[in-house]
Parts: sequence; C-alpha cells; structure tokens
Amino acid sequence: MIKGGRRIDRAETGLQRARKTMVIATALYRGSHLVAGGSVVTQHQRDRPFPWLALVAAIAATALIWFMAARHRRLVSWAVGLDVLVIGCLLPFGAYVWGGARTQESIAWVMLLGGSASAMAAVAFGARLLVVAVVLLVATHLAGYLLVEADAAVTGAHLNALVFSAVVSWVLTWYLCRQGEQVDAANRRALDAEAQRARFAERVAHHNALHDTVLATLTAIARGGVDANTSMMRERCAREAAYLRRLVEEADDREHASEVRAALEESVRAAEALGLRVTARYHALPAVPGEIALTMARAATEALNNVRCHAGTGHAFLTAAGDSGRLVVTVVDRGRGFAVEGAGRQGASGPAGAGASGGSVVRAASVPPATGGIGLDRCVYARMRGVGGRALVDSAPGEGVRVELRWPG
Repeated sequence: MIKGGRRIDRAETGLQRARKTMVIATALYRGSHLVAGGSVVTQHQRDRPFPWLALVAAIAATALIWFMAARHRRLVSWAVGLDVLVIGCLLPFGAYVWGGARTQESIAWVMLLGGSASAMAAVAFGARLLVVAVVLLVATHLAGYLLVEADAAVTGAHLNALVFSAVVSWVLTWYLCRQGEQVDAANRRALDAEAQRARFAERVAHHNALHDTVLATLTAIARGGVDANTSMMRERCAREAAYLRRLVEEADDREHASEVRAALEESVRAAEALGLRVTARYHALPAVPGEIALTMARAATEALNNVRCHAGTGHAFLTAAGDSGRLVVTVVDRGRGFAVEGAGRQGASGPAGAGASGGSVVRAASVPPATGGIGLDRCVYARMRGVGGRALVDSAPGEGVRVELRWPG
C-alpha cells in the first residue's frame, strides 16, 4: 500500500498474528481484574489511601506491559517479570500491612491480579522461568491467605485458578504459535511455487522474443535474403546484440530479476523498436510495488522518447539500481542538450535543487517545447509526483541530458 509517498507494509507472519492474539487475550484478562478491583475499591475501600495506590500501581504496570507489547509486537519478558514481582507478589503483603486488609474479602481483589500476572508470564516466559514465576506466585498468595485466615476452600480455589491461568495460557500460546508457523511455511511454499511459475513465464517470454528478433535476423542473413552490410541491418544487429547482452547479465544475477526490471526492459525494447540504441544496466534492484514499477517505467519511456526525438543522437544509457532502500533510474544521452535554469541545474545534482523545487522535482523551466519540456512536465514530473517520487534533470547546451527518477522521493 502507498500512502503519502511512503510504502506501508501491512504483511504480518502467522507467528506474529499468534503472538498478537495472546497479547490481546491477556490484556482482556487483566482488564477484567482491574475492573473488578476498581469496583471493590470504590464501593468498600474508598476511604483508605492504600487501595487507591495499589489500583494505580496495577494500572501503571499494565500500561507499561502493553506499551512494550505494542512496540515489540509481543509481551516483553522484563516488563512481565516486573509485574509478577510487584503486582503479583508484593502487592498482597502491602495490602495486608498498609491497607488494613485483614479478611479474605478485603484482600481478594488484590489476589485476583495474580491470576492475570500468571497468564502473562505463560505467554512471555520460557518453560523454566514460567515454573519459577508460578511457584513464586503460589507461595506468595498462599502466605497472604494464611495471614488473613481465609477458608481452605477459598484458598484452594484461588491457587487452582492461579496455576491453571498459566497452564491454559501456555497451551493456547503453544497451539497458536504452532499454527502460525505452519501458515508461514505454507505461504513460503506458495511464494516459491509462484516464483517458479514467474521464472518459467519469463523464460517463455524470452524464448518468444529471441525467436521473433535474434533468430529471425540470423536466419534471414544465413539464407542470403538480406544484405548484412547495410546500415539498417547493422543497426538491427546492434540492438539485438544489446538485448542478448542484457539477457546474459540477467541470467548471472537472477536473484535481482524483479517486476521493476521487467517493466524497464519493456521500455528499453520499445525504444529500440523505434530505432534508439539503448545501453541498459541493472544492479541490486529493490522490490517495489507494481504501481511504482509501472510508473517508473513509463517515466523512463518518456525520457527515452525525448532522447530519440530531440537529443540529436541515436544512443541512450539507462541505469537502474538500489540506493539505501530507494529505487533510482537514470536516463543519460550525449546529445545536444538544452538550457536549464541555474537553480534547476544545480539542484539536479545536489540538495540545493531540492530546496528550489520544494523537495519534489527540479524543473527545467526554461526548456522550450521543441526540446521536450512539455513531455517532461506532463509525463515525467507529474507521474513521479503522483506516487511520491522525484524527478531531477541536469542539462546544458552541447552536454547532453541526464534525467534521474527516484522513489521514494
């Protein structure tokens, strides 16, 4: 998805979705305990300061846990460990000593928070650390209920809930993560199969192109049907030799074959079909959305058309490469060039031009229509602006033209 010139990757792995599900589940569990605690404090303990402090501490610890979870896409071990120690283990004793909790009813809401602490520990910790946390919580809560002389049934029920909160959370986490990993493995297999189909389709396309161009030319020459020494045939052979050269380079760098490369290659072949000789080079192309690949190719096509129609030369150079996560496509010719405003030309090769154009494009404002200025404006600048990219032009009379396309801008 493209928004405001930035690519937003919304893809999540199955494992990440599983962990997010458990984060949400434990958040709801802790939320129910906080609601219950708030109800008890407001109705029965609102005159005592410590219950309010305990409730605020529990809310703060919970907020810290979910802030870290949102940042890391999982429950962070140290934040959960702090919650287990402070909210699960120390808070019951604080309620007894400073909060005046001398009965099982008055201390029950504080004990309740230990259940959600146990559940979060099951999600965040490994097996050994989880056992330590559960044993610590059970010992602490048993001591707390003994201090207030709670009924054995109440104590047993609470400790059972404490242990099984951890057990259920651990089982659910294990199951969901296992399912997420299986989904990820299936997605990887599907992507590999799709890549194989794409490579096969690419080979078929290359085979057809070779049959219709290089092989047809060689066959015609071999049969003596054409004169191989004519200028037209030499130009055709040069174009097809350049095409073969790009095929060899692509085979040597197959991992970098991408949608943007295919789109640019189509632009190069279209320009060559109209008589322009193009030397194309590709290096470390980043993966970009299809919309961006198509837009960059169309802008490159217009730049090549300007070379063919206005540069006074039959040869252009196209380079596409990755640059710190950006895609940079450059079209250069050694033709007649044209006059560019001073600020524009400076900006085309440095930061000053970005400031001169508001950070979006560098305009060749003094380019007369006869040299392709209108085409650049409508078909290059406008296209690149539309996808959050940037177009830069550097030229001078007699020095050729350099058009640079960048995405993101």
